[in-house]
Amino acid sequence: MASQPDSPRGHAPAPDPGGPAISSPFSGNVADLVADAAARSPEHPALLEPAVGLVLSWSRVQRATLAEAARLREAGVTPGDRVLIRLGHGVGFCVAVLGALRAGAVAVPVGTQSTQRELTAILADCGPAALVVEESDEAAGYALRSVASTLPGTSRLPPPKVPVTEHADAGDGGDALEPPDSGRGGEDIALLGYTSGVTGRPRGVCLSHRALLANRAQIALLRPVPVSPADRVLLQLPLFHIYGLGAGLLQVCWAGATGVLVARLDAEELIEAVRQQRVTVLSGVPSTYRTLLELPLARLREGLVTVRLCIAGGAPLPPELPPEFERGTGLALFNGYGLTETGPVLTSTLVGGAAKPGSVGRPLPGGPGVPGVELRLVDPDGTAGVGTDTTSGPDADLDDEPDTGLVSVRGPNLFSGYWPDGAGGPDGGGWFRTSDVGVLDADGDLNLVDRATDVVIVNGFNVYPHEVEQVLEEHPAVAEAAVVGVPDPRTGEAVKAVLVVRPGAKLRAEQVREHSASRLARFKRPVVIEFAERLPRSATGKIVRRELRSDGGDD
Repeated sequence: MASQPDSPRGHAPAPDPGGPAISSPFSGNVADLVADAAARSPEHPALLEPAVGLVLSWSRVQRATLAEAARLREAGVTPGDRVLIRLGHGVGFCVAVLGALRAGAVAVPVGTQSTQRELTAILADCGPAALVVEESDEAAGYALRSVASTLPGTSRLPPPKVPVTEHADAGDGGDALEPPDSGRGGEDIALLGYTSGVTGRPRGVCLSHRALLANRAQIALLRPVPVSPADRVLLQLPLFHIYGLGAGLLQVCWAGATGVLVARLDAEELIEAVRQQRVTVLSGVPSTYRTLLELPLARLREGLVTVRLCIAGGAPLPPELPPEFERGTGLALFNGYGLTETGPVLTSTLVGGAAKPGSVGRPLPGGPGVPGVELRLVDPDGTAGVGTDTTSGPDADLDDEPDTGLVSVRGPNLFSGYWPDGAGGPDGGGWFRTSDVGVLDADGDLNLVDRATDVVIVNGFNVYPHEVEQVLEEHPAVAEAAVVGVPDPRTGEAVKAVLVVRPGAKLRAEQVREHSASRLARFKRPVVIEFAERLPRSATGKIVRRELRSDGGDD
């Protein structure tokens, strides 16, 4: 494993993943993917951003990446430093991430919808050397001022410069640049992806270059291959999220394909973008496909005529959606499952070759020089042997009702623990126990039946009730708050809040929404708001959340 120097800004050293060394050929830097694509097919279209008429070849993306790495170095960023990137959905974001990796820094992507409160917590936690943000980003400015005393040397940089068209003067000097030798790759941390912890505080997931590259190689072994050099892949999922970044942008880089960057659109705009840009691969969350099915079927079929593959992930896929989508379009809708901690993909129905309703498929296979994902179900204490161990094939004892257990996984695509010290990562045997409860059927396909925690998943984003409850209880009229997830046909789940109002106080649902709007990202805000005289509790005083999930409405 590469050495992990102390941060020059006095923060904790990069985490050591611990456990046995992982036998893996993935010792390079993720940004090498761009250089390799540029060497193989320099003039092949790499990134398209139709909204601004941007068309960049792989050679141009390589030049922009090198220029961004040089800019960061000039700003004082050194290998191992964190660079927080908070930009809109476009080529600028892609170049900022790839340039940070090329410079040997740790990229910290953050969504533009993050509130000042959330951003301040992330800044204080990761101690970045630089922020790459729009000059008009007031929340970033406020957050940086809030932590200025502890991060006096942090630079604030505007977005990277990218040419408007392929033949425009980039003004980046990229032709004269040599790739900086950062010495970073393999076990060094490439990406710090923040998710809310179970306590409601943001928690940084440390993904190494090895983990990200291994997951790209694992996905490339699937058949049909999810992304080939000839594909045009719709990149409409948020790039700061590991699904959009890893399985989207970085998979495009791995294959040397073409990524089509569009903001999240309504059904008509989305299908028109697919048609005009001749998209061949769709990757989305369940709501993406539910939205498309709202179109007239003739219009839908016409718009999808160039599409060969549709993949869903990020949130539970309703069992009825794949067959409904296939009936309407003639295209199978494949499903997958993964976590930020796993780079992100663990399983796919592509492995079994069928879009199996209710299933998230089988673990990603390995191949020559590429270890696959191992998956087993375990008891809450971590004891193995529940259900099927996919490393040895279907269990012969599954004649009775299949057992459920916590999903435990092992593979070179796993993270290196949580920032800053690597705690909570894979155990000494390389296994990582998730909080998801599943069952393996006789074919070895995984079905997720529940979650061991109360996390709410909205369009693939984790919402932890405790964080939302803390914000709601900051309102002077709220005595107690409890948050649960309820089914939502568009987003998979929605946040529901049940509030107990202080004696003598009055509170309306609209006031709760106004309070939440300035303190929580949009996907974390309560959609359903109810009021109660008291919260249901068990004999030990714990809130009985299952009693709060019944249908209700705003008061």
